Amino acid sequence: MRKPPADLTETDLLSALRSGWGITAEEIEFLPVGAGSHHWSVAQRWFVKVDDLGFDPSGRQAELDRIRRSLLTALSLHEDSGLDFVLAPLPDRTGEVLRRLSSRYVVTLYPLLDAESGPFAPHPPEDRLAVVELLARLHTVPPAVAPRLDLGVPAREKLEIALSELGKPWDAGPYAEEARALLAAREADVRRWLTDSERLAAVQPTDWVLTHGEPHPGNFLRTTSGLFLIDWNTVAIAPAERDLWMLTRRFADLVGEEPAGDDAMVLSRYEQLTGRTISMPALDLYPIRWTLFDIAVFVDELRRGEDLPDSLTYLRGYLRPTAPGH
Repeated sequence: MRKPPADLTETDLLSALRSGWGITAEEIEFLPVGAGSHHWSVAQRWFVKVDDLGFDPSGRQAELDRIRRSLLTALSLHEDSGLDFVLAPLPDRTGEVLRRLSSRYVVTLYPLLDAESGPFAPHPPEDRLAVVELLARLHTVPPAVAPRLDLGVPAREKLEIALSELGKPWDAGPYAEEARALLAAREADVRRWLTDSERLAAVQPTDWVLTHGEPHPGNFLRTTSGLFLIDWNTVAIAPAERDLWMLTRRFADLVGEEPAGDDAMVLSRYEQLTGRTISMPALDLYPIRWTLFDIAVFVDELRRGEDLPDSLTYLRGYLRPTAPGH
């Protein structure tokens, strides 16, 4: 997120850090990095992450529970399973991994590392084997408290409602009508992707593992002591292919870049390390599922009338005539 939420002040944030973690520092800086969450550094020692529980109050408790489970999983992976590449949250003075800031926002605290993150892009060739080795280690760990992935398209119901209402104006906000036009132009493709997602979900492997969900370079930190995998909000028990597709040309196609290296070499190395056999049809599900989920989220935001120009930009990217991989 490139700017902090308008309904959350830094005074509120510092107060939560004092009461929860005993941090009395007043030096705070907003960091316009990442997607889906808001971030600050405090006293150049701590990294603060604020998650939005959602526009709809009825869904906030479920989202809070989901985030808490993901954070507890990361903490267990680091402390109990010995996965030193997992960047886990710092529990507060009561042992809780997050604290509620308001009805809509929750805060989590991490150590601030001297590190660089990568872009939302394919892993560079020199990192691909190291990343697949970390994923192989992750996939052999017992699943702990992580949820089991629903292979259906998240927010599918909202997308199908939007598709059913393309024939009438969307006038709830500044970008709603353009969102309608974009979706209408690609309606047939979106419906085909929904059908493809159902077909591919039906042929997923049955031996599921603990997956991160989004192991692209933007969720890795590079330090002098190695790579750290961050942002565990999407952790779930799922087919291994849920992580592995991001090391293949499927992810490069999604982001509109050239493939970075030999897929066969990386996937073969994973199979050697784990004894698993990778399913090519299983890999094909996840770029379609990712695309449909993002479309559903951005369309829903813009239909509600929210002033989110970035959501419109992302939606244009997915629904342009030559959308990646489609």
